[in-house]
Amino acid sequence: MGVSTSSPENGPEKNGIAVVTVDFPPVNALPVTGWFALADAVRAAGRDPEIRCVVIAAEGRGFNAGVDIKELQRGGQDALIGVNHACAEAFAAVYDCEVPVVAAVHGFCLGGGIGLVGNADAIVASEDATFGLPELDRGALGAATHLARLVPQHLMRALYYTSRTATAAELHTHGSVWRVLPREELRAGALELAREIAAKDGQLLRLAKAAINGIDPVDVRRSYRFEQGFTFEAGLSGVADRVRDGFGRDGG
Repeated sequence: MGVSTSSPENGPEKNGIAVVTVDFPPVNALPVTGWFALADAVRAAGRDPEIRCVVIAAEGRGFNAGVDIKELQRGGQDALIGVNHACAEAFAAVYDCEVPVVAAVHGFCLGGGIGLVGNADAIVASEDATFGLPELDRGALGAATHLARLVPQHLMRALYYTSRTATAAELHTHGSVWRVLPREELRAGALELAREIAAKDGQLLRLAKAAINGIDPVDVRRSYRFEQGFTFEAGLSGVADRVRDGFGRDGG
Protein backbone atom coordinates (compact mmCIF):
# COMPACT_ATOMS: atom_id res chain seq x y z
CA MET A 1 0.00 0.00 0.00
CA GLY A 2 1.21 3.50 -0.78
CA VAL A 3 3.11 5.06 -3.68
CA SER A 4 5.81 3.16 -5.56
CA THR A 5 8.03 3.83 -8.56
CA SER A 6 9.13 1.13 -10.99
CA SER A 7 10.46 0.52 -14.47
CA PRO A 8 8.08 -1.01 -17.03
CA GLU A 9 10.84 -3.17 -18.48
CA ASN A 10 12.64 -6.22 -17.18
CA GLY A 11 16.29 -5.83 -16.32
CA PRO A 12 18.31 -2.96 -14.91
CA GLU A 13 17.69 -0.44 -17.68
CA LYS A 14 14.89 2.08 -17.22
CA ASN A 15 14.27 2.63 -20.94
CA GLY A 16 13.51 6.25 -20.17
CA ILE A 17 10.19 5.54 -18.41
CA ALA A 18 9.23 5.61 -14.74
CA VAL A 19 5.86 4.23 -13.62
CA VAL A 20 4.52 5.82 -10.43
CA THR A 21 1.76 3.62 -9.00
CA VAL A 22 -0.76 4.62 -6.35
CA ASP A 23 -2.29 1.94 -4.12
CA PHE A 24 -4.45 3.06 -1.19
CA PRO A 25 -7.23 0.46 -0.75
CA PRO A 26 -10.13 0.30 -0.95
CA VAL A 27 -10.78 3.21 -3.36
CA ASN A 28 -7.54 5.22 -3.59
CA ALA A 29 -8.87 8.07 -1.47
CA LEU A 30 -5.52 9.52 -0.47
CA PRO A 31 -4.61 10.79 3.01
CA VAL A 32 -2.43 13.88 3.36
CA THR A 33 0.71 11.76 3.55
CA GLY A 34 -0.32 9.97 0.36
CA TRP A 35 -0.61 13.17 -1.65
CA PHE A 36 2.81 14.31 -0.46
CA ALA A 37 4.30 10.89 -1.25
CA LEU A 38 2.87 11.06 -4.76
CA ALA A 39 4.30 14.55 -5.23
CA ASP A 40 7.73 13.39 -4.04
CA ALA A 41 7.69 10.35 -6.36
CA VAL A 42 6.73 12.37 -9.45
CA ARG A 43 9.30 15.08 -8.74
CA ALA A 44 12.05 12.51 -8.12
CA ALA A 45 11.26 10.72 -11.38
CA GLY A 46 11.30 13.98 -13.31
CA ARG A 47 14.68 14.94 -11.85
CA ASP A 48 16.26 11.63 -12.89
CA PRO A 49 18.33 12.40 -16.03
CA GLU A 50 17.65 8.90 -17.37
CA ILE A 51 13.87 9.41 -17.33
CA ARG A 52 12.13 10.93 -20.35
CA CYS A 53 8.50 10.14 -19.51
CA VAL A 54 6.54 9.40 -16.33
CA VAL A 55 3.40 7.24 -16.22
CA ILE A 56 1.00 7.64 -13.29
CA ALA A 57 -1.15 4.57 -12.71
CA ALA A 58 -3.15 3.01 -9.89
CA GLU A 59 -4.06 -0.35 -8.47
CA GLY A 60 -7.49 -1.39 -7.28
CA ARG A 61 -11.02 -0.42 -8.19
CA GLY A 62 -10.31 3.03 -9.59
CA PHE A 63 -7.61 5.54 -10.41
CA ASN A 64 -8.40 8.03 -7.64
CA ALA A 65 -11.36 8.86 -5.38
CA GLY A 66 -9.95 12.18 -4.16
CA VAL A 67 -9.11 12.97 -0.56
CA ASP A 68 -9.77 10.84 2.49
CA ILE A 69 -13.07 12.33 3.74
CA LYS A 70 -12.82 10.48 7.06
CA GLU A 71 -9.44 12.09 7.71
CA LEU A 72 -11.04 15.50 7.13
CA GLN A 73 -13.91 14.71 9.46
CA ARG A 74 -11.54 13.61 12.22
CA GLY A 75 -9.00 16.40 11.88
CA GLY A 76 -10.98 19.62 11.59
CA GLN A 77 -9.32 22.77 10.27
CA ASP A 78 -5.79 21.40 10.66
CA ALA A 79 -6.72 18.48 8.41
CA LEU A 80 -8.27 20.85 5.88
CA ILE A 81 -5.11 22.94 5.76
CA GLY A 82 -3.04 19.79 5.37
CA VAL A 83 -5.21 18.51 2.53
CA ASN A 84 -5.09 21.88 0.78
CA HIS A 85 -1.31 21.98 0.85
CA ALA A 86 -0.91 18.29 -0.01
CA CYS A 87 -3.23 18.39 -3.03
CA ALA A 88 -1.67 21.61 -4.30
CA GLU A 89 1.76 19.99 -4.01
CA ALA A 90 0.73 16.81 -5.84
CA PHE A 91 -1.02 18.65 -8.67
CA ALA A 92 1.93 21.03 -9.07
CA ALA A 93 4.37 18.11 -9.11
CA VAL A 94 2.57 16.64 -12.11
CA TYR A 95 2.38 19.96 -13.92
CA ASP A 96 5.97 20.96 -13.14
CA CYS A 97 7.47 17.51 -13.77
CA GLU A 98 10.50 18.10 -15.95
CA VAL A 99 9.39 15.44 -18.45
CA PRO A 100 5.97 14.61 -19.95
CA VAL A 101 3.50 12.79 -17.70
CA VAL A 102 1.00 10.22 -19.00
CA ALA A 103 -1.96 9.30 -16.78
CA ALA A 104 -3.30 5.74 -17.11
CA VAL A 105 -6.85 5.99 -15.78
CA HIS A 106 -9.23 3.14 -14.97
CA GLY A 107 -12.51 3.10 -13.10
CA PHE A 108 -13.33 6.29 -11.24
CA CYS A 109 -11.27 9.48 -11.41
CA LEU A 110 -12.86 11.87 -8.95
CA GLY A 111 -12.00 15.01 -7.01
CA GLY A 112 -8.24 15.11 -6.57
CA GLY A 113 -7.91 12.62 -9.40
CA ILE A 114 -9.13 15.34 -11.75
CA GLY A 115 -6.37 17.59 -10.41
CA LEU A 116 -3.79 14.95 -11.34
CA VAL A 117 -5.03 14.09 -14.83
CA GLY A 118 -5.93 17.70 -15.64
CA ASN A 119 -2.28 18.62 -15.07
CA ALA A 120 -0.90 15.59 -16.92
CA ASP A 121 0.41 15.92 -20.45
CA ALA A 122 -1.66 13.06 -21.84
CA ILE A 123 -4.38 10.67 -20.66
CA VAL A 124 -4.97 7.07 -21.69
CA ALA A 125 -8.16 5.66 -20.21
CA SER A 126 -9.98 2.35 -19.97
CA GLU A 127 -13.50 1.96 -21.29
CA ASP A 128 -14.90 1.91 -17.76
CA ALA A 129 -13.21 5.16 -16.70
CA THR A 130 -15.36 8.05 -15.48
CA PHE A 131 -14.27 11.56 -14.58
CA GLY A 132 -15.93 14.05 -12.26
CA LEU A 133 -15.88 16.47 -9.36
CA PRO A 134 -18.32 15.47 -6.59
CA GLU A 135 -16.98 18.36 -4.51
CA LEU A 136 -20.36 20.01 -3.86
CA ASP A 137 -21.61 16.71 -2.46
CA ARG A 138 -18.56 16.45 -0.16
CA GLY A 139 -18.53 19.94 1.35
CA ALA A 140 -15.57 21.13 -0.71
CA LEU A 141 -14.64 23.19 -3.75
CA GLY A 142 -11.70 23.06 -6.12
CA ALA A 143 -10.17 21.44 -9.22
CA ALA A 144 -12.50 23.28 -11.60
CA THR A 145 -9.18 24.63 -12.85
CA HIS A 146 -8.26 21.12 -13.95
CA LEU A 147 -11.67 19.97 -15.17
CA ALA A 148 -11.65 23.03 -17.46
CA ARG A 149 -8.57 21.54 -19.13
CA LEU A 150 -10.55 18.40 -19.98
CA VAL A 151 -13.91 19.71 -21.22
CA PRO A 152 -15.33 22.96 -22.64
CA GLN A 153 -16.28 25.73 -20.23
CA HIS A 154 -20.05 25.28 -20.12
CA LEU A 155 -19.80 21.51 -19.78
CA MET A 156 -17.31 21.97 -16.97
CA ARG A 157 -19.77 24.19 -15.13
CA ALA A 158 -22.69 21.81 -15.59
CA LEU A 159 -20.59 18.84 -14.41
CA TYR A 160 -19.32 20.83 -11.44
CA TYR A 161 -22.72 22.08 -10.27
CA THR A 162 -24.42 18.69 -10.67
CA SER A 163 -21.52 16.48 -9.49
CA ARG A 164 -22.12 14.31 -12.54
CA THR A 165 -19.35 12.38 -14.27
CA ALA A 166 -18.22 12.13 -17.88
CA THR A 167 -17.06 8.91 -19.50
CA ALA A 168 -13.69 8.30 -21.09
CA ALA A 169 -15.42 8.09 -24.47
CA GLU A 170 -17.00 11.52 -23.93
CA LEU A 171 -13.64 13.05 -23.00
CA HIS A 172 -12.10 11.42 -26.04
CA THR A 173 -14.56 13.35 -28.24
CA HIS A 174 -13.27 16.58 -26.65
CA GLY A 175 -9.67 15.60 -27.38
CA SER A 176 -8.56 15.40 -23.75
CA VAL A 177 -8.20 11.60 -23.67
CA TRP A 178 -5.61 10.23 -26.10
CA ARG A 179 -6.98 6.68 -26.34
CA VAL A 180 -9.80 4.64 -24.80
CA LEU A 181 -8.94 0.97 -24.37
CA PRO A 182 -10.35 -2.18 -22.79
CA ARG A 183 -9.37 -2.37 -19.12
CA GLU A 184 -6.92 -5.22 -19.69
CA GLU A 185 -5.08 -3.20 -22.36
CA LEU A 186 -4.79 0.06 -20.40
CA ARG A 187 -1.29 -0.33 -18.97
CA ALA A 188 0.12 -1.53 -22.30
CA GLY A 189 -1.55 1.38 -24.12
CA ALA A 190 -0.18 3.95 -21.69
CA LEU A 191 3.30 2.46 -21.96
CA GLU A 192 3.08 2.47 -25.75
CA LEU A 193 2.52 6.23 -25.71
CA ALA A 194 5.23 6.67 -23.06
CA ARG A 195 7.74 4.75 -25.17
CA GLU A 196 6.98 6.90 -28.20
CA ILE A 197 7.59 10.01 -26.12
CA ALA A 198 10.68 8.56 -24.42
CA ALA A 199 12.23 7.79 -27.81
CA LYS A 200 12.87 11.53 -28.26
CA ASP A 201 16.01 13.31 -27.11
CA GLY A 202 15.78 13.73 -23.33
CA GLN A 203 17.23 17.22 -23.19
CA LEU A 204 14.96 18.43 -25.96
CA LEU A 205 11.91 16.88 -24.25
CA ARG A 206 12.67 18.83 -21.08
CA LEU A 207 12.96 22.04 -23.06
CA ALA A 208 9.68 21.24 -24.81
CA LYS A 209 7.87 20.64 -21.50
CA ALA A 210 9.14 23.95 -20.10
CA ALA A 211 8.19 25.79 -23.29
CA ILE A 212 4.66 24.39 -23.38
CA ASN A 213 4.08 25.20 -19.71
CA GLY A 214 5.40 28.68 -20.36
CA ILE A 215 2.75 29.43 -22.99
CA ASP A 216 -0.14 27.98 -20.98
CA PRO A 217 -2.97 30.57 -20.92
CA VAL A 218 -3.88 29.75 -17.28
CA ASP A 219 -1.51 29.60 -14.31
CA VAL A 220 -2.92 26.36 -12.92
CA ARG A 221 -1.13 26.68 -9.59
CA ARG A 222 -2.46 30.15 -8.86
CA SER A 223 -5.92 29.32 -10.20
CA TYR A 224 -6.24 26.23 -8.01
CA ARG A 225 -5.01 28.03 -4.90
CA PHE A 226 -7.67 30.69 -5.53
CA GLU A 227 -10.31 27.95 -5.55
CA GLN A 228 -8.94 26.49 -2.35
CA GLY A 229 -9.63 29.76 -0.55
CA PHE A 230 -13.33 29.14 -1.01
CA THR A 231 -12.96 25.60 0.30
CA PHE A 232 -11.45 27.03 3.46
CA GLU A 233 -14.26 29.60 3.70
CA ALA A 234 -16.78 26.76 3.46
CA GLY A 235 -14.93 25.04 6.29
CA LEU A 236 -14.89 28.11 8.53
CA SER A 237 -18.59 28.80 7.94
CA GLY A 238 -19.61 25.29 8.96
CA VAL A 239 -21.29 24.45 5.67
CA ALA A 240 -18.55 21.98 4.73
CA ASP A 241 -19.04 19.93 7.90
CA ARG A 242 -22.80 19.97 7.41
CA VAL A 243 -22.50 18.59 3.89
CA ARG A 244 -19.79 16.05 4.78
CA ASP A 245 -21.76 14.80 7.79
CA GLY A 246 -24.73 14.21 5.49
CA PHE A 247 -22.48 12.40 3.04
CA GLY A 248 -21.26 10.13 5.84
CA ARG A 249 -24.79 9.31 6.98
CA ASP A 250 -25.67 8.38 3.40
CA GLY A 251 -22.97 5.70 3.53
CA GLY A 252 -20.29 7.50 1.52
